[in-house]
Amino acid sequence: MEKNLLGLRLPTDPRWVNIAEKNIDEILIDHAYCEQKAASSCISLIVQYPDKELLVEMLTPVVAEEWSHFERVLEQLQKRGYKLGKQRKDEYVIALNKHIKKGGSREQQLVEKLLVNALIEARSCERFKILWKKIPDKELQQFYYELMVSEAGHYKNFLQLARQYMDPDKVQDRWNEFLQIEAEILKGLKVRHDRMH
Repeated sequence: MEKNLLGLRLPTDPRWVNIAEKNIDEILIDHAYCEQKAASSCISLIVQYPDKELLVEMLTPVVAEEWSHFERVLEQLQKRGYKLGKQRKDEYVIALNKHIKKGGSREQQLVEKLLVNALIEARSCERFKILWKKIPDKELQQFYYELMVSEAGHYKNFLQLARQYMDPDKVQDRWNEFLQIEAEILKGLKVRHDRMH
């Protein structure tokens, strides 16, 4: 799960983990909604592309896993006496979605969505790794280690599916473009105390 393996062009700002550690309740609340949205995103892809057998086969267990993560984050909140607060606007995901190309074939639209999902999973994986290595809470360390491994698998699933439905060289070119876009988005976002991304 090293930076070069994930392909991310810009590492997370080192200040983020210090801010996250001091506001772990806010991070856990935002994280819960991230898991919920990840499950919803996979359900949406299955509903939109039921004819893509491999996609349905690969993403169905991901839905269950993401929902299980949501439940586990809720458990961590409850253990610490926190409640699930209101959902926050995810500026990072909104910015990424603005770069999805409109038009093209049905497969091109699918690949755009798969690559955005892969990016979100890659960035989540990178942040979980930081939390695993840096925060002092031993239970949360183990929790985020397990989630890091899981998100790395989801990231690979999305990229594999994209390469299944379009020429792998074209997918790689578009992936490289998205990696650069993501780095620019991250540069422009404020380091927030209450956001996973």
